[in-house]
Amino acid sequence: MKHLLSTIIVSLFTVVLFAQQPFLLFSPDSSLRLEVRANNKIAWQLFAKDQLLVQSSAIDIELVNGKKMSDNIQVVEHRYGSQKTDILVPVPYRSKKIISRYNHLHIVFKEPFNIQFRLFNNGMAYSVGTLFPDTVTVKNETTLFEIDPQSAIWFPHIDKRPGMDRYHTSFEGIYKKEVLNEIPDTMLTYTPVTIALPNGYKLAFSDANLVDYPGMFLQKTKSGLQGVFAPYPLKEEMTDGEFPQLIVTERADYIATIKGKRMLPWRAVLVAKDDIELPVNDILYSLSDSPAPATDFSWVKPGKGTDEWITGINLFDVPFVAGINTITYKFYIDFAKRFGFDQIMLDAGWSDYKDLFKINPAINMDELVQYAKQKGIKLMLWTLCSTLDKQLDSALTQFNKWGVQSIMTDFMDRDDQKTVNFYHRIAKACADQKIAVMFHGAFPPKGFNRTWPNAITQEGVLGAEWNIWSELATPEHNVALAYTRMLAGPMDYEPGLLLNAQKDQFRPIGKNPMSIGTRCHQLAMFVVYDSPLQIFSGNISQGFKEPTFMELLGSIPTTWDETKILQGKIGEYIVTARKKGNDWFIAGLNNSTAREISLPLNFLGTGNYNATSCIDGINAHNYGSDYKISIQQINRNSILTIKMAPGGGFAIKITQ
Repeated sequence: MKHLLSTIIVSLFTVVLFAQQPFLLFSPDSSLRLEVRANNKIAWQLFAKDQLLVQSSAIDIELVNGKKMSDNIQVVEHRYGSQKTDILVPVPYRSKKIISRYNHLHIVFKEPFNIQFRLFNNGMAYSVGTLFPDTVTVKNETTLFEIDPQSAIWFPHIDKRPGMDRYHTSFEGIYKKEVLNEIPDTMLTYTPVTIALPNGYKLAFSDANLVDYPGMFLQKTKSGLQGVFAPYPLKEEMTDGEFPQLIVTERADYIATIKGKRMLPWRAVLVAKDDIELPVNDILYSLSDSPAPATDFSWVKPGKGTDEWITGINLFDVPFVAGINTITYKFYIDFAKRFGFDQIMLDAGWSDYKDLFKINPAINMDELVQYAKQKGIKLMLWTLCSTLDKQLDSALTQFNKWGVQSIMTDFMDRDDQKTVNFYHRIAKACADQKIAVMFHGAFPPKGFNRTWPNAITQEGVLGAEWNIWSELATPEHNVALAYTRMLAGPMDYEPGLLLNAQKDQFRPIGKNPMSIGTRCHQLAMFVVYDSPLQIFSGNISQGFKEPTFMELLGSIPTTWDETKILQGKIGEYIVTARKKGNDWFIAGLNNSTAREISLPLNFLGTGNYNATSCIDGINAHNYGSDYKISIQQINRNSILTIKMAPGGGFAIKITQ
């Protein structure tokens, strides 16, 4: 009996001692170390060697019945492991294959909760799990990212909309550099955000694998940032504006009702020693669910299309009255065919916003569909999300009969649980009809495109359309996007404006918009920005007048075998190289400071290549639309010297 009692005491002491020691997890290359503590609370610290990068003093889940994960933390089991997976990307917006390699730690508690940690060479993530037999309702979640208060931060600035709560946003904020401890505590933003620590490391915070759960906003705290989640919508009202949308008028005191046994979305920290490591970090994609087993997405066709909304169909030198009509869209089809595009968008106005079967009387859809088919050009249709949701099955069936390749749906402007489920429902319905979908007025994908490869691109960005009414789409913002928003996946910026001006000459002009910066800045976006469906937003009448430029633009692929970031610094400039087959495309985006770079080409194979370059013209510092196209022979020993004007850029097509 004494021996048994002694054994029990020793065992209890061992359990207590074990619980007091941190769980240690190292990245596969040992460059990162994660320490996890699960005593009276769950906390973690992430180190690069001996430098603390970021920590969280608490992870918690609170249910509406008052139960918390932190109520009685007793570890009953923990498991370590490692994983290396080659992920084949069906629609390769950066590369054909992602090598996902990480070490992981799984902790199971006596209470019905568990947690998983994954540590990559370039970041970490954790996901909380619930182990209840029936559904549970989550009142709130505690997510903290505590960092040096002197850190610089690039986050999307958003303002509360009049007459709506703070969770209504189109996810189109401008990215500007701030110092964390100078930001007011009222700051609310969405993910991802990017951090530059005083020790030189760069971090990005985000959620991933958003399924049946609200997205994560971030709010300033005394020690860093904390997660904030939109409460569940109880009541909604439809607005009366030009584009009606559902507005939440009453929210619950909880954020989600979920299945009792599941893992919640991942909370991720991306890590980079150098700025240029961020734009090719694929952790958010790899954390997300793969498509349903045996689901075929080989039919998804990436490509390049036109859109008329930004320029307001303000055509010239045409023998017809331009507008939302059959002859105008035939002209767009002719343009697409001439310059290597494969589809055109019929944006808002092709049908009644509230009834997709009430077609604009100026459009003969049968005639237009037949003309597009003869030319080998597909149609893409804009839809209002509330109307699409109401007419979903019948509308998609009709779209399929018309041979529509992809649709846009717009004005969700939320990421609460109900809205997140809308995304999945629409993506599945479109997949069943073999139609690709892009979401506008949408949160960034954060791995959604892995689960649904037909969700080919998403907005969630302050892009080209903002030139119509604001001065916010600055070169600095455009450069910062590659290190911030683009970390979340495909981004529908819709570049290509052909009227270009420097800052002192720029004016927001409705139906004849210009861009801030140079023509080459706009061209470079087609290479620098991830998006398997690139939308050209320029005036096609002007495009017809510049065939050499448009032929170069039209030849740029939208999916890639390989991507390299050659040079860059957040908010200053970026130089991206992408490979497609045997060809390389290199492009650079610059901020408002003139810059000269030296560009070695030692990543090329052996032999000689032809390089077609489009660079800022000698007067682009004053006349933004000035550019020069030239062809020269190069090899892997060549070093190019390139001058970028203020707000400038360049693009080079290299063929063997």
